Amino acid sequence: MSAEFTIILLNAVIIIIAYVSVYPKLAGKNLNKVALFDCLASGLALVIVANKYWGTDASFDFLIAELNWFWFTLLSYSIIEIPVALWYFRASLPKGNKR
Repeated sequence: MSAEFTIILLNAVIIIIAYVSVYPKLAGKNLNKVALFDCLASGLALVIVANKYWGTDASFDFLIAELNWFWFTLLSYSIIEIPVALWYFRASLPKGNKR
């Protein structure tokens, strides 16, 4: 399994657990709480990846660019999270406000 795939899988697992289990229980529809918990979740991903790659010269392929572990983790986390976050907030809107 490539390092890139491992980081993407880690990010996906953290995001799924956060948006399906943790956020509905702890944050609900409160955007500020979701943002705070999301900072913690993305920080968790960075800490886990840093544990392996901190101080190394490892580079990761990100489409057409080579990135270090920090930027690869942060950008891939963001790209995975955006559609999930949009789904979460659309699903949590009251039925009358959906368009």
